[in-house]
Amino acid sequence: MIKTLWKKLTPFGFSAPLIAMYIMALPILSLSRIGLMLWQAERVAATGAWPEMLLQGLRVDIIQLGLLAIIPLLIAPLFAHQKAWQAWKKFTYIWVALSVILLIFLEAASPGFIAEYDTRPNRLFIEYLKYPKEVMPMLWNGFRLQVFASIGLLVSSVLLVRKFMRPWLSCQRPEKNLRYWLALPFVILLVVFSVRSTTDHRPANPAMFAITTDTMVNSLTINSTWSVFHAIYNLKHESKSSEIYGKMDMAEIMQQVQLTRDMLQDKRPLLGNADIPTQTEQIASVKRDKPLNLVIVLQESLGATFVESLGGTPVTPELEKLKSEGWWFENLYATGTRSVRGIEAVVTGFAPTPAQSTVKLSLSQNNFFTLASLLGKKGYTSEFIYGGEGHFDNMRNFFLGNDFNTVVDKNDYVNPVFTGSWGVSDEDLFNKTHEQLLKHNADGKPFFTLVFSSSNHTPFEFPDGRIDLYEQPQASENNAVKYADYAYGEFFKKAKASPYWKDTIFLIVADHDIRVRGNDLVPIKNFHIPGLILGADIQPRTIKTVASQIDLPTTLISLMGIDAQHPMIGRDISTEPDDLAGRAMMQYQENYAWMEGNQTVILRADKTPTFGIYDKAKKALTPSEAPRDIAEINARALSHVLLPSLLYRDQKYHLPKP
Repeated sequence: MIKTLWKKLTPFGFSAPLIAMYIMALPILSLSRIGLMLWQAERVAATGAWPEMLLQGLRVDIIQLGLLAIIPLLIAPLFAHQKAWQAWKKFTYIWVALSVILLIFLEAASPGFIAEYDTRPNRLFIEYLKYPKEVMPMLWNGFRLQVFASIGLLVSSVLLVRKFMRPWLSCQRPEKNLRYWLALPFVILLVVFSVRSTTDHRPANPAMFAITTDTMVNSLTINSTWSVFHAIYNLKHESKSSEIYGKMDMAEIMQQVQLTRDMLQDKRPLLGNADIPTQTEQIASVKRDKPLNLVIVLQESLGATFVESLGGTPVTPELEKLKSEGWWFENLYATGTRSVRGIEAVVTGFAPTPAQSTVKLSLSQNNFFTLASLLGKKGYTSEFIYGGEGHFDNMRNFFLGNDFNTVVDKNDYVNPVFTGSWGVSDEDLFNKTHEQLLKHNADGKPFFTLVFSSSNHTPFEFPDGRIDLYEQPQASENNAVKYADYAYGEFFKKAKASPYWKDTIFLIVADHDIRVRGNDLVPIKNFHIPGLILGADIQPRTIKTVASQIDLPTTLISLMGIDAQHPMIGRDISTEPDDLAGRAMMQYQENYAWMEGNQTVILRADKTPTFGIYDKAKKALTPSEAPRDIAEINARALSHVLLPSLLYRDQKYHLPKP
């Protein structure tokens, strides 16, 4: 059968192996898509988009195969001579085989990735390839079956592709071969058009195939190779990536920033510094003879989904106890879905964009504002404490380049209680934190300590015998959260009995929820996170306003008793009225949500914004008719997603020069 097929393909001359690639790949990609759609049948059925997804999916597959075919076609003239026929066969044999194997490999990796991240492989897939020491143990311990299945499928695909392509190596050069080479320009034009796939002024991109409100379902329409290719392409254009939503010049952006401040009753003045457009004069709401120390406990994946009083599963009893001792945020929202995005928001006050977090981008590795930069000018020593490898997600480089004095990571723990795929346990982390805080207190110098946990991360490893398991098996997200809760609960028992407590303010906050997913353009319910400020003389208070992670650092320095000029656009919640509606911002892949109270506008790449009302009780965003002032809301949203990209690109997010 295969030999018969090649007999029919041989007359097509130089293009025969590329046609064979289409013949192999299109059925594979379509079958994979159908399989994924059947797996996610409930969510796909809810959209009513089965036929359109399959049809548009075929279109996407043709785009992808065109991208793989274009390079051989462009260099084909180099092989036009009769003597180069054998070289052409060998080159195309390898190229087509590797292309099809790549397609199969990424499709095989898709179910596991979707199960974990609710989308096809994307930029995150690429980023994780940079950290094999961390990722390989995670895959082995948490996804062993999927790994073996993928390896088996990959080996099988290599054998099958090899068998399918082998007859090509013995094919004879067709007679009158010249006509095929003369047709090459037309073939290239055909393939280029198939890649562009539209007569619009912009070529096809993944946003064009966002045909439902469910981001995960939209990702099924495309194929995983194109998703990864597009992510790689976008890495080169990230400083301008927010422009996918529209354009504003800096003057108009800053005008909208001021109007937003007025809406939020924010009296802090912008200083009009062209070098730092967002430079703000902030006077502390609490006057102190000696400013407080600061400890930020950034909890891995501690979403509201795990906090009973926020409508979640009851696996954080220690947090529920602690919340009555400080400022408890009922409507706090993460800016993104990755740890580095949470770090970016809480430590730098930087607003989210569709680009990578500034923790990883090149222009922010030094002279970029962080709390450590500000507090360092006030005589503080700053430290980052982590249980894993400090270099993961570029954290060590970013922190040390931006005024953190020391980084404590996995290598600094002696005889840890437990070590898992992501480093030492949260128990060890907080024991080390307590040890360091005692040392800093004894030194008598003010300090800022950032603590980042890791136990609540796939494959959910933690020591036995510490908690009453919430469920079976032990290695589950609910059990891991409960263990993490136990670990910081034990820490705070020791902290409250320690000499540093009375002089230190603490923040417990999540970086993001564990798995952000849903059938909304932005699943807002999965951005809801707990936040608690306690310690020193902080009195119990419930904060009901809608708030963002970027509002935490500005509020903290005010409570610490520090007057400062800084570039952060976050609010000082300590000065706000209790009944303020508030605002939050959330970046979800290429969608951006701007929420004022419960009114929400969602900006989409190259598409018209959508409007809805978020019902916190139902945890649902309901499409609604736009309010009369929708133009103003859209302008505020657009200005705040464009602003950070411009500040990063022009390197205007730093402290004022002395």
